[in-house]
Amino acid sequence: MISIGGLLPSDRAAWEGLFRAYIDFYERTEPDGMYDRAWREFQTGARVHALGAKLDGELVGITHFFSHANTSAPDTDICYLQDLFTAPRARGKGVARALIAAVTDWAEGEGCSRVYWNTHESNATARRLYDRVAENKGFIRYQIELPHQPR
Repeated sequence: MISIGGLLPSDRAAWEGLFRAYIDFYERTEPDGMYDRAWREFQTGARVHALGAKLDGELVGITHFFSHANTSAPDTDICYLQDLFTAPRARGKGVARALIAAVTDWAEGEGCSRVYWNTHESNATARRLYDRVAENKGFIRYQIELPHQPR
């Protein structure tokens, strides 16, 4: 049985292990302070949010998300599902699907008109699920890296 809920202080170590594995998957390296800052943000829940998925009481999946303004429909916000990761041993058991559904439920409850996310084109495993639960609108993402400015 999969249970989805907010992250508790006792989930910190397991969450960080999953988040580090997510960062590793995308071949990135982040400073330890990034994990500390993200955890603080999730605990306040003011700007960004996190949910965890547990199987038999063990945290095996995480998602991070937030809502933001939508200029093409200014009367509703939209929700960006920024990070989604499932421990390899829990894949194929419905964990990612349950996390996406929980974010969608949250967004609907907040009055958002859309949930969206990005993934790398090479992420074939995740894309099989994404193609079943959402519509690929064909957008290509561009980005410009800026120098880090501590808050």
